[in-house]
Amino acid sequence: MSIRNTKRCLLTLCTALALSGCDRNVEPYVADEEPEQPDLAKIFPQGPDDAQPKSPMPPRMPPAPGMPGPARDAVVSADAPPIRGIIRVDAALQDRVPQNAVLFIIARQGAGGPPLAVEKISAPRFPLEFSLGPENRMVASIPFAGPFQITVRLDGDGNAASRNPGDLQGAAAGSVSPGATGVEIVLDQVL
Repeated sequence: MSIRNTKRCLLTLCTALALSGCDRNVEPYVADEEPEQPDLAKIFPQGPDDAQPKSPMPPRMPPAPGMPGPARDAVVSADAPPIRGIIRVDAALQDRVPQNAVLFIIARQGAGGPPLAVEKISAPRFPLEFSLGPENRMVASIPFAGPFQITVRLDGDGNAASRNPGDLQGAAAGSVSPGATGVEIVLDQVL
């Protein structure tokens, strides 16, 4: 047997072994299948403050922006004005602000559930003026439509998924709609 035939046999054997061991678990295409919202609880684990029941997600928007209904609202929400305000640290907690902390500004629809929009600010200086708008959405296809519950957390390790003792947090009073200005949030709680 020549070297060329040996190489060809080995290549054929390797290809056959690779194809026989392939288990991609590919299911057939279903044209009428509706996409589902991902389980964001796997990405953003539930913390002790989030034990309340989750609000339902807004309805899925059709992909064509020129269509009436939710698609029209999506175009409006992409141009929705941001929420603007100021974040302060309670005077009694000024000495508890870590130097290299990360501030997370979080907008949720309803009391619980996954965040709709998040702004991450490294090494913030207080008082801090903020703006949270459609560009901060976690999923671009979900409209930036309120009302929102706005919370802030000053995280010492910079990891959004962790809630460590000593992290500071606060919340805006009541619900806030897009375009709101003068929203005041005070970091007045210690985890």
